Parts: sequence; C-alpha cells; structure tokens
Amino acid sequence: MGRYFQIAFWVITFIGLTLIFGPSYGGYAQSFYFVTSLFSVILGTTVFFNSLLVPKYLLQGHYFKFAQYSIYTLIFSVYFEILVITLALVVFANYQYNQLNPKTTDIIFLTTIMYLLVFANTIVVLLQEYFKSQNRNKELEAEQEKINKGYLVVKADRKNINLDFETVLYIESVGNYVRISLADGRSIMTKEATSIIEKKLPKRFLRIHRSIVINIDHITAFNREWVIINDLDLPISRKFKTAALERLSAL
Repeated sequence: MGRYFQIAFWVITFIGLTLIFGPSYGGYAQSFYFVTSLFSVILGTTVFFNSLLVPKYLLQGHYFKFAQYSIYTLIFSVYFEILVITLALVVFANYQYNQLNPKTTDIIFLTTIMYLLVFANTIVVLLQEYFKSQNRNKELEAEQEKINKGYLVVKADRKNINLDFETVLYIESVGNYVRISLADGRSIMTKEATSIIEKKLPKRFLRIHRSIVINIDHITAFNREWVIINDLDLPISRKFKTAALERLSAL
C-alpha cells in the first residue's frame, strides 16, 4: 500500500506542477519539459531526505546532525535548481533571459514549492512509519500474550483441552480433522482448522506445508525437502519453502 501511495503522490504532484506552470508558458508542452527537469531535483531531494536524513538522524534523536545535513541538502538542491533554470534558458528561451517564465527564474518560489512537497512527503512517510510501529506493537503484544498463556486451547471430544506449547511436536491436517502430535506419543484430534490453531501459536511454531505446522524446538534435523521431528520426516512444500528455510537457517 505504501509503494502505491507514493507513486500516486508523485504522479499527482507532477501533473499539478505541469498545470501550475502551463498557463504562464502559453502551453503545457514546455511546462511538461520544464517540470520534468525540475522534478528530478525534487524527487532526488525527497528520496535523500526521507531515506537517509529522517531515519538515520531525525528518528534516532540526532537533531543537530539532522539540522546540519538538512541545510547542506537545501544548498545543494538550490544549486541544482539553478542548473535547471540554466537549462531552461538554453532550451526554451534561446539564451534570452527576459523570455523565460518569471516563475521559473524565481529561486525562492521554486525552493518553496520543492520543500513544501518534500515536507508533505515526509509527513506521509512518518505517518506510515507510525502506523507500522503501532501494528508491530500489537503483534508483539499478541505474541507476548500467547507466551504468557503458555498453552494451546483446542476443542476435542466435546471439551476444551489445554496443551502446553512445549509438548506439541507438530500439527497436521488429516481429512476433516487436525491431528496434534505430542511429545509423550499421544495425538489429539480436533475439527478446528489448522489456520485457526496457527493464530493461537507463538513464534516458535512454523508452517512448512499447507497442512503442517511444526514446533521448531523439537526439530532434530532438516534439509531443503524435509524436517525431521521425533524420527518422522515432514515435507516442506514449494509454497512455504523460501520462508521456512530462511527461518530454519537462522536457528
């Protein structure tokens, strides 16, 4: 969603700038070419500002360095704006300065427009990071709640059964039932869907197959095709292979 929002933001910005400069140019063709040149400066400044200065200095609390490098960025961006004006002087006015659109020669106007866009995009980025952090906090709280709970509750034989997470070897769909294999050799059969049970499990559990979720604490060996738990080979399906092997390799 964030990537598409950014694309939409810049497309609308480009069209808006073209429309702003169009009337004073007497047509939108020259306005389009000028905005194309100016847009590279705006986009470059925004990417540098939001990809480096904001996360590395502002969000880390290094406010002095953030202010210092922001000033440097301002100076360099104004310099590149002057280059764009020089290009416009050559291409659009045939070296006749008085034939240039007054707006395109007003450095203060162009800089104001550019940094309004930069700051608008920065606000969008910060809001996106805020909502992401809120979601991460909710996920961490949910994970901690599962860990504190310490057991899985499933319905079997018309009653709720509490199973300690550490005793669960793996969970496997078998026809219309789900089998929960335990370390003591028992198996619990339930009609709860694997996807529903998976939501109740902490991070130590990993889905390796559409029908199999394993407890990584009980893995004795694994390769690209299989995971071995309690001398039983459990297949890793193609759909889950990349994520599963990445997680297993980090053990």
